[in-house]
Order: sequence, then C-alpha cells, then structure tokens
Amino acid sequence: MSERSGRSVRKRAAIVGSGFGGLAAAIRLQAAGIDTVLFEARDKPGGRAYVYEDEGYTFDGGPTVITAPHCLDELFELAGQRRQDYVDFLPVTPFYRLLWQDGTRLDYAGGSGLLDEIQRLCPEDAPGYLRFVDYSKEVFQKGYTELAHAPFLRFSDMLKVAPSLARLRADRSVYSTVSRFVKHEKLREALSFHSLLVGGNPFETSSIYTLIHYLERNWGVFFPRGGTGALVQALVKLYGELGGELRLSCPVSSIRVERSPVEHRVTSAAGVDEPFDLVVSNSDLHHTYSRLYGAEPEAQKTVKKLERSDWSMSLYVLYFGTNRAYDLAHHTVVFGPRYRGLLQDVFHGHALPEDFSLYLHAPSVTDPSLAPAGGATFYVLSPVPHLGNAPLDWDRIGDQYGDRILEALEAQMPNLRQHVVVKRSLTPRGFASDLFAYQGSAFSVAPKLTQSAWFRPHNRDPKIPGLYLVGAGTHPGAGVPGVVSSAKATAGLVLADCGISANFEPEAAE
Repeated sequence: MSERSGRSVRKRAAIVGSGFGGLAAAIRLQAAGIDTVLFEARDKPGGRAYVYEDEGYTFDGGPTVITAPHCLDELFELAGQRRQDYVDFLPVTPFYRLLWQDGTRLDYAGGSGLLDEIQRLCPEDAPGYLRFVDYSKEVFQKGYTELAHAPFLRFSDMLKVAPSLARLRADRSVYSTVSRFVKHEKLREALSFHSLLVGGNPFETSSIYTLIHYLERNWGVFFPRGGTGALVQALVKLYGELGGELRLSCPVSSIRVERSPVEHRVTSAAGVDEPFDLVVSNSDLHHTYSRLYGAEPEAQKTVKKLERSDWSMSLYVLYFGTNRAYDLAHHTVVFGPRYRGLLQDVFHGHALPEDFSLYLHAPSVTDPSLAPAGGATFYVLSPVPHLGNAPLDWDRIGDQYGDRILEALEAQMPNLRQHVVVKRSLTPRGFASDLFAYQGSAFSVAPKLTQSAWFRPHNRDPKIPGLYLVGAGTHPGAGVPGVVSSAKATAGLVLADCGISANFEPEAAE
C-alpha cells in the first residue's frame, strides 16, 4: 500500500456486480489505495443499466434519468477529474408529462413550471402545494443530506434520528402526506407516484420519500448524452485509469470465508478459490446470501429473514424502435383508470391486473443519436406483481401483454404498431434469470418504514466478517442517487475498517 496510508500491504477487494453501486464502490476503494477486482456476470458492465443495440437503435436497459448529479461528479473528483470531460448531462424538461384517461395533461417541470400547471388545473391547491414544497425540503435535508450516506449499523443509530422522523411523520405514507397538502385527486397522484420509481407503493412507502420531489426540484433531471450506457462507460474508463480490473462474462459462483485471518475465497469463471481480504456485493441480496455465501450458516439465517421481508413489485419492460418520430416529452406517465386499486393489485395481488399504468421513456427526444435518422427509440414499463405473489407464465403471456401496451399507446402515438421496426421485452422472469433478482423484484426490498435505515439490510454484514453490501437492497435504497449513496456509505466503512483515512488523496494510476 502507499506510504500515505502507513500500511505495507495493500488490501484486496472483490466487487461483485458492475451496476452503479458496484462501480461507485470500486472507484472509491481503488482511489483510496485498495486493489479491486470487479466481477460482472454479463458481457457488458452496468447491471440494470445494461445497453441493448438493434438495427441502429440504442436501448438503455434500466435507469432513464440522472438526478442528484453531484453524487456522480464526486466520483470523478476523487480521481482529480471532471465528469464533464467524460460524459455530458443534458437537461430534461419537462421532467415528466402526466396524462390521465379523461384527457387531462400536466407537465411536471422544475422552477415555477409545476406551480403554473397547478394553478391552471386546480388554483385552490396552489398554496397547499407550496407548503408541500417546504415540507419536502425539510424531509430532503434530513433524509438525504444528513442520512443517505450514513450507515445504520446499530439500533442506537436509529434512536438518534427517531425524534426527527417522528416530527416529520415518517409513519405516514407518501400518498396520505401529499393528501394533507392538496385536495385534487390528480394532483395527489402527480405528487405521489415518485415512490414507484424506487419500488415503493405510494400508499405504504414512508413519507420520507417525498424528498424525491425536492431533490428533482433542487438539482433538476438530466440524461447522459449517448444514453445511460455512456455514463456507465465513463465510470468504467475512470475505474480503469485508477488501476481497477474489470472482468466481464465472469460470474461469481460461490464465496467461502476463512477466519483468523479473514479471507474470502472467490470462485468465478476466472479462477478457483481466488483470495480477497473483503467482498463488496452489488448483487441481489437474496442471491448474495443464498448462492454466493450459501455455505455459511450465518448467511442461511439472513436468507430466511429476507424471505419474510416485503419485496418491491416487478416490471414488464417493452423496448421498441420506430421508423418515425412522435411529438412527445422525454418521459410520459399514462395513468390508468385506477390508482389505489391498481397499486393494491400490483403489490399484493395474485394475478395480472386487466388495466395498467405506463411509464414511457423516449430518450431520442433529448438525444436523437440513439435512433436512426427519422426514427425514435423508446421503452415503456408497466408495474406488475413479482413472481412470489403472481407466478405467471410470462413466456406465454408476455408478447400478448406487450401488444396490449402498444395498442394503448396509440392514443398518444397514432398508428404506432405500424411503425414499430424492432422490439424486445424484459419480464419478471428476465429480472429473475438475467439479474438474479429474487422473485423477479425490480427494486429489491420494498422501501417501507419498517424496512428502512437500521431496519434495512446493513451496508456491512454483522455476522460475516469482511462482507459489505451496496445497491438497492441496502441503505438508503433504490434509484441512482440511492445506490451511489450506498457506495459512499459502504466505502467509508471499508476504509475505516482497513485503517485508511477517509480524507485520502487519490492515487494516480501507474
């Protein structure tokens, strides 16, 4: 290890999974002087931010926007670099276009844009909305600024913040909290749907997640030029410049822990029983404990606990490219005829609902390079029950469900089906098989109050020495800011445990 750390032997860490959480953790540890190897099972990095390319169309597999861009900028700054020199962020406006079955439209934008829309739709709710902004700001300052990067390892950590959470009424749901401020049902839906973007039911997710509103309002919503995959490649480049090793098409099959001294023996496609001082897992929580650490008795206890937890819903995602463009916003949310009832069916039902709400992502609106000239690139997702609640035969019903979605979109995109050139889908079965997601859950452990902070799987395993966790399943939760924040919290623990000052100076790659 470098002289500045005062250690003669460099620590060696295995990072399992190259999603945003794994990449961010690998960059932080590599920059601090820990030798890292990043294992990725698929042929491309990115995890859920995988990229599909077909006939000139580029499809981002997962995240559609970047919020809280500073948390990504910080990774480049650790290496003495500027993110802008690696990838551009393009502003998205409006943030979302919201559509209802009766033809109502609301452009959800930053600044005064949303207030103007509220005054147009329901002027009597404008004062209440401004009070909601103040509340969201207060929650943001507590839940994100103060707590997002802080690991909750002891119950006493939870007790310290309990008075603030009680004062902010974290026991209330997002929807019930929003309803205190605005009366118009469509505005209640507009201000509460964000929890779905991190896998939470607005009627069950803690009001702490109203902070997303202020986070977007404060920093804006962006899209990487070249797609989310371009951001992944920028992070991979940075990681390589720091001296990190990325192994693609190299799934980890098992990890065995030896004690005294602690050593993790990693079995992968690259070799057998390769030794590491520690492991940071960005893989699915259940997969980490049931498969990777399946031989450890402590892991099996965690598996049983996880299987008793509430998991987020799954998604049906349809990627498609058209030979014409449409006059659309970058993001369009099409609310179905039901809101509360549909969400009850999605999160707790045992069958596929007949109706659906849709989230349409049209990246070529912001970056035309993602589609051939004259064409457009899209993906549309529909929340559906996970396989634990509804073990449906998606191989049989998937194409039919996708056709129903395309038909429904023709209300906004005339003759859409005639103009589709390429298409592919990701079903709950795909989440389970391609991403090792337990029960096909799209966002891991559901973000309920009783599954947040200390109650959520910890960033450092309390029983297995040298095992650390990042990603959607650990604190603070899903979404790009969430998983990148989890990497900051986890890397801080690793450095402290290794006796490395958090105030390190980045080490240039040789």
